[in-house]
Amino acid sequence: MKTWGVILLVFLLKIQEKTVKGGEDEFIKRKGIQFWLNGSPFYSNGFNAYWLMYEGSEPSERLKVSTSFEEASKHGLTIARTWAFSDGGNRPLQYSPGYYNEQMFQGLDFVVSEAKKYGIKLVLSLVNNYDDYGGKKQYVEWAKSKGQSLSSEDDFFTNPLVKGFFKNHIKTVLTRVNSMNGVAYKDDTTIMAWELMNEPRCPSDLSGKVLQEWITEMASYVKSIDANHLLEVGLEGFYGDDKKQYNPNNTKVGTDFIANNQIPGVDFATVHSYPDQWLSGSTGEVQLSFLQHWVQQHILDSLNILKKPVIFAEFGKSYKVSGYTSFDRNQLYNITYSSIYSSANEGGPAAGGLFWHLIAEGMDNFRDGYEIEIGEKSDIVGIILEQSQKLSRLRKKYTRKMLG
Repeated sequence: MKTWGVILLVFLLKIQEKTVKGGEDEFIKRKGIQFWLNGSPFYSNGFNAYWLMYEGSEPSERLKVSTSFEEASKHGLTIARTWAFSDGGNRPLQYSPGYYNEQMFQGLDFVVSEAKKYGIKLVLSLVNNYDDYGGKKQYVEWAKSKGQSLSSEDDFFTNPLVKGFFKNHIKTVLTRVNSMNGVAYKDDTTIMAWELMNEPRCPSDLSGKVLQEWITEMASYVKSIDANHLLEVGLEGFYGDDKKQYNPNNTKVGTDFIANNQIPGVDFATVHSYPDQWLSGSTGEVQLSFLQHWVQQHILDSLNILKKPVIFAEFGKSYKVSGYTSFDRNQLYNITYSSIYSSANEGGPAAGGLFWHLIAEGMDNFRDGYEIEIGEKSDIVGIILEQSQKLSRLRKKYTRKMLG
């Protein structure tokens, strides 16, 4: 009996060690308002690095990917959000509908395999709302070149040929077999979630009907190919008519945080936070006050209405915007992080925050005013590290409770 007791203890300790490290053999799942991984709730600090595939496609630049993941891991960051698209233009992944650049795809293969090495989960976005890296405009141009009579970028959401192009991209990415490890993306536990679109907006239909129908169709299509991974829409968090008073300046962009995230197949909600852009010209104090209410309202709605987890998938403050102070930037991070931690500590829906954005040394052409070099010693890096440590301790606490 003593021998079996020792074996059981060793087994439980191994489970605990694997769970604390983030696990490698299970998909992250949703249970109610929480994410779960390897038998316990999953809370995580993370970052955006949209450039990973782009740099990973050049063997001479791959060290930037590896170094970034290594530094991120040292600072307790375990989720990275990045682009799984580059449509037309310079160094495309998809240079025309259904035709792909193998060198770029191998760059994404490298990103996925390196992320696994450093214990980092990936959120992969499938298309852009904006012109950068092609986006919905490029899809519409492709359809026009095939004889379609289209007048708006928003035809991306309704034109059958365009939707067919996008569905083909979804299928191509999800079924891609990684050239470095032989694992299909849809079977790779390194990937945490798919994102339908980076910041979808449909200004031609502020009622929200067009986007609601598009999300419903595309979410169902993703799940028909890949039932293992989580799915999110890529929303900024703007409300529809019912709660537009919570939006900055009552702005409407054709999305609805509540309705869009209630669609079957959408596993969790996302929120972006850029008060320096949305409330430009206002004081730092006004922007921080808005942020506090913005974050709290989305946590409350995720808890009480959606009953799903929420990730604050983009946030930051640019030193290139008039009125910037490092104090206000630090406060923006502190408000976001403390709100996430308070919710998580109470078993609530907030599961993590992903700042915009991480860069490596020597990437000056990617500086947009929001960038963080995580390898530098600075106040903001210290704030990021502290949040990682707090969420890690919280996860360990839950694990110990479950192990008795």
